[in-house]
Amino acid sequence: MKKIILGTIIGVNLFAQSSQDVAKKSFEAISGYGGSKTVSEMILRNAQGVENRRKLKVLRKEGNDGDKSFIEFLYPNDIKGTKLLSFEVVGGDDKQWLYLPALKRIKRISSRNKSGSFVASEFSYEDISSVNYKNYSYSGEAEVVTKNGKSYFKLVRKPVDKHSGYSKQMIWIDTKNYLIRFGEYYDKHGKLLKKVHFSKYKKIEGIWRIFEIDMQNVQNHKSSKLVWESEKIHVPIKDSAVTKRALQ
Repeated sequence: MKKIILGTIIGVNLFAQSSQDVAKKSFEAISGYGGSKTVSEMILRNAQGVENRRKLKVLRKEGNDGDKSFIEFLYPNDIKGTKLLSFEVVGGDDKQWLYLPALKRIKRISSRNKSGSFVASEFSYEDISSVNYKNYSYSGEAEVVTKNGKSYFKLVRKPVDKHSGYSKQMIWIDTKNYLIRFGEYYDKHGKLLKKVHFSKYKKIEGIWRIFEIDMQNVQNHKSSKLVWESEKIHVPIKDSAVTKRALQ
């Protein structure tokens, strides 16, 4: 009987964690990569299930005050050469610039437009840049729930940026490795807008890295998936590689 009670107490102490602490551990599980180079495929599906595939490469440079990323599309020809530069500002307004090769001009993505669709996908500019847990507010303890036969921390986070396209996000985090697995994103009116599934991770040099994300828009019935073909971490990324000059 004593063993049962002790085991119960240990289990309660293990799972009795604040939502913010769980979010922090989740962020730390994928951090520490320094710099990364990835090649990915973006798969767009319309409401009828017709697919459109794109290929892109991404440079990402980790920083204490926010990451910097540089995305360039490689194909098809109608989007080839399109580039996005993002400066994450932790707890503030991210800075983003889009280069459109057809117009040969750089367009600043204003904070009011961060909820807009990124190159006609179901990922918004906000989805692409904001990954730090400090970009959200939390309250209370994380709830431990069972989903698909597995144990998860369930928590609610709210974007601190007033220009966010989301009123709140409900997140399911694996209790074993603290990796985000599922999410539900709600629009400004409190209605469910998107469902996201972080379906695949890989451990590279001791650090968990995401390798597949499926974003479904439940309001327009379209979806977009990002599939990583390759990733290298601890890559030295020059400052000059993630600047506005690199866009042209």
